[in-house]
Amino acid sequence: MKIKILVAAHKKFPMPNAEGYMPILVGAARNYKPGIEYQRDDEGENISSKNPNYNELTAVYWAWKNLKDVDAIGLVHYRRLFFDTKPYSLDNVLSIRKVEELLTQYDVILPKKRNYYIETNYSHYIHAHHKEPLDKTREIIVQYYPDYLFNYDKVMHRTKAHMFNMFIMKKEAFDSYCQFIFGVLEKLEDEIDISDYSVQEARVYGYISELLMDVWLETNIYKYTEVTWEQLGGKNNIVKAISLIERKFGIKTKTHF
Repeated sequence: MKIKILVAAHKKFPMPNAEGYMPILVGAARNYKPGIEYQRDDEGENISSKNPNYNELTAVYWAWKNLKDVDAIGLVHYRRLFFDTKPYSLDNVLSIRKVEELLTQYDVILPKKRNYYIETNYSHYIHAHHKEPLDKTREIIVQYYPDYLFNYDKVMHRTKAHMFNMFIMKKEAFDSYCQFIFGVLEKLEDEIDISDYSVQEARVYGYISELLMDVWLETNIYKYTEVTWEQLGGKNNIVKAISLIERKFGIKTKTHF
């Protein structure tokens, strides 16, 4: 089985040396730095110039349009990676042997779900980001993807989701995923004006896509499994929890730690 797991990065970072992992420079059309020998996301058919708005999805799009002779495609990040066993380090990422073993039973490999506990996926999003894009996304699904509406509403009312745009998929599932994700986001681009968004909020299409993963997954018949993921360098869970409470209740505490 030929498997390519893209490792998205915006500049040079330490990378896994394991078989099957492919570092990819995202936003290369705008942000190319000489001397980085990664695959670039601005070669072939691409949306590299949209990286400030699409985040790591420019790597996903590049793979969709340009990686043809493969059986499975994955995406991880330079700091967020899948692991099979401890210790969590670049020398111990999820092996291709283990990926092959899992893909004999499943179509999709995902990170373990993130749980917001006190908020739904919808409320968490609108407390952290502009509300309009998510509401417009639902309107697009109603009009163009009605078969996905039931699961869209179900996912929005949950407190858990597969986040971070991390996955490994068999090629057939990957093609289906990309058709849905990029189809929705292309239409969303025509429906919202982000010209006055901050640099952070302008990453809106990447944020929206994270919530569409489970919508796509549960509307289709692909079998999936979850594996351990970790963020190298720590996740600052305490700070994130305090920020979550602040957004939920509209309060502001002192500077965190």
